Amino acid sequence: KTFNKNLNILDFGSGSGVNIDMLSKFGFVNIYEPHLKTRKYLKVKYKNKIKFKILNKVGAKKFDLIILADVLEHIKKDENQIKILEKNLNKNGCILITVPAHQFLFSSKDTILKHYRRYNIKEIKNIFKKFYIIKLTYFNFFLFFPIALAIIFYKTFNIKFIKKVESLPNNFINKIFFHIFSIEKKIINVLNLPFGISILGLFKKND
Repeated sequence: KTFNKNLNILDFGSGSGVNIDMLSKFGFVNIYEPHLKTRKYLKVKYKNKIKFKILNKVGAKKFDLIILADVLEHIKKDENQIKILEKNLNKNGCILITVPAHQFLFSSKDTILKHYRRYNIKEIKNIFKKFYIIKLTYFNFFLFFPIALAIIFYKTFNIKFIKKVESLPNNFINKIFFHIFSIEKKIINVLNLPFGISILGLFKKND
C-alpha cells in the first residue's frame, strides 16, 4: 500500500513522544500532551524542528489524522472526547487508536497508570458509531494467554507487578517479541484477530 506523505497529523496525548519521529514520515506532526512537565520536555526536545509543533491546546485546528496511542483509557469521558476530536478532523479525516483490552484483566497496573477502564470491540464500536470503520482488531494475540494468566495470577495473590512489565527486557527477549509482532503485523493486514491484550482501530469521519 502507498500512503499520503503530506498529512497534517495530531498526536493527541503523546506522552514522552515515542511515536513522533515515526509519524513524521507521513507528514507534519502536531504534538499535544496535557501533562505540563512532559510538554515542557517535548518543547525542548523538538525545538527548531521543522516537521513538528508542540501545541498548548488543540482548539479548532483541523487535521487529516489524529492518533490516540494508549490514551483513551486515561480519559474519564472518552466518548465525549471523541465527539470533540471529530470536529478537529478535515473531510475524510481519520482517528487511529490503540487501547488495552478486556476489563477482566484490569489490575493494579491499570490503577497505577491511571486507567479508567479496558475495552472490548463492542464498546469501541459504540464510541465510534458515527464513523466508518476502516480497521478494528485485537492485537498482541500470540502473547495473550501467557500475559493474561500472569495478570490473573498476580491479581489473585495481590502481587504488584508494574515494575516487571514496564521494564525493558534484555536484547534476546526483545528480539523474540519483535519477531512475534512482525508476524502479527502481517496477519492483521489481511484479517482481524479474535482476541488480544490490546485493540487497534482506524476510523474515518463520515462527512
